[in-house]
Amino acid sequence: MALLAQLPIAEPALSPSRPRLAQILTRVVMSVATAVLVPAALLWAMLVAFDFATAVVVVLAWIVGAMGWRRATRRPVSGLLVLTLVILVIRTALTLATGSAFLYFVQPVFADLTVAALFLGSLWSARPVIARLAPDFYPMDAAVTSLPRMRALFRGLTLMWGLVILVKGVTTLVLLESLSTVHFVLIKGGAITTLTVTAAVVTVVWSVIVGRREGLLAAT
Repeated sequence: MALLAQLPIAEPALSPSRPRLAQILTRVVMSVATAVLVPAALLWAMLVAFDFATAVVVVLAWIVGAMGWRRATRRPVSGLLVLTLVILVIRTALTLATGSAFLYFVQPVFADLTVAALFLGSLWSARPVIARLAPDFYPMDAAVTSLPRMRALFRGLTLMWGLVILVKGVTTLVLLESLSTVHFVLIKGGAITTLTVTAAVVTVVWSVIVGRREGLLAAT
């Protein structure tokens, strides 16, 4: 038993097709850029160049187009993109119906509080939220998800992202009440993008450390 305990955990059977780190990073970057960075940039640019109604429609069209392109090219649609689309459809419909810019920007605060509660609440379940989203970026099977280090990783990342989303919602509300619409979009976009990218970097580094210890990443 002592000899078995010293053997490396990395076994090909845990993951038949272990992706390279560059492949995982590409998926993460593309998902964050598609669902967060590009919509924020489009919203500000369209708001400055045209008007608010045009801006929100263009942002929604971007997300719909991104999802349609992935389906047309038989690429997997990430949970992040689906969640972004659902939230944007509701926000855009209510905003165009009421003509209220404030309503458009305040809705994400409630969405963030709900999502944060979902993330944090899932810590009391057998499968936290990150465990459900992880297959978007790495081919998971039961053997991989049952590894103690992976389970600890999923719980740690779920806690971190729950708190990040909570901070995002509070920050949005504070800025919305104190800035003009154009300044709000610019400053909020920069602040939230920085927070999101930082959390994404921490997620990748943390996951890579655990993945390498478990032999889940192919050699570069």
